[in-house]
Amino acid sequence: MSRTEPPEVLPAGAVAGPGENMPGQEARIGQEAGIGDDSGPTRIEPAGMPKAGGAGSVQRERPGPEPEPVSPALWRFMLAYFTRYLRRHLDGLQLARWGVPAFADHPGPVVVYCNHPAWWDAAVIILLAGRLFPGREARAPFDARMLARYAIFRRMGAFGVDLDSPRGAAQFLRHARAILAGPHRMLWITAQGRFVDVRARPLDLRPGVARLPEIAPDALFVPLALEYAFWDERGGVAFAAFGTPVPGRDLAGLPRAERLARMEGDLAGLLDRLSADVIGREPARFTPLVSGRQGVGGVYDLWRRLRAALTGRRFEPGHHGPAERPDEARP
Repeated sequence: MSRTEPPEVLPAGAVAGPGENMPGQEARIGQEAGIGDDSGPTRIEPAGMPKAGGAGSVQRERPGPEPEPVSPALWRFMLAYFTRYLRRHLDGLQLARWGVPAFADHPGPVVVYCNHPAWWDAAVIILLAGRLFPGREARAPFDARMLARYAIFRRMGAFGVDLDSPRGAAQFLRHARAILAGPHRMLWITAQGRFVDVRARPLDLRPGVARLPEIAPDALFVPLALEYAFWDERGGVAFAAFGTPVPGRDLAGLPRAERLARMEGDLAGLLDRLSADVIGREPARFTPLVSGRQGVGGVYDLWRRLRAALTGRRFEPGHHGPAERPDEARP
């Protein structure tokens, strides 16, 4: 971003949609926050969950407050903003055809937990939620110190927690209990709690994510894999895939250590499958959710466009495809 552009804010963690009565209200993500440097927009980046303080600390959590209402107008604005932002800076957002979410009719709450590979995660999850989960109200943890500074995110569904402390873990669980009491709500979590390369194993999920089935046995727990790669165009591509939903009641029946291992294993397997498709570079394996700009731009594309016009051909900015094919050759 040049210095002449206005600063831009990127939510970190799931930011909520305005509720089930508004079409196109969806979730967004973000948790831990940081201010950008001169190489990019000022932003608040996704982070993760507070560290669990052990069994004793979470046993004492008090019932959380009723979630604050969100602003439908603000939510719609941010969804449109990040759609334009991704189109301008990436080549698109692709959803694996086998990873389309299969829980739209679930009558209870949903917890989506994902890996945390890049700065783009928050924007990508906003767009996934905005297109795939209309009517669900989504929420996510947010660093309490940064939320005090950027209070606008409260109006988008963020709730504050003290990260990296037992108190923060108890705060998170109190809020999660209140949020997941609503059947139309979703809780989005970047469960690694820090930026981690998509190839790193083990995933090292924060243990707090495994406590959620105990407080929300009626919820579905859904892994979400995120990855980024460069294919044939100038910009990178964001890839996503949802995994098989698991009822909270089934997870709650496992010992906590086994429960965390099960959730981590489900996400790791999902990441491996998505990576195999990304490496395969076959667009037919994906469904485009957002298409970015194609072509090189500038003088080079201006010359290609002019040449196509002078020769009676159709100009296609993409690196591959029916670029500059004679009109009479097209069926």
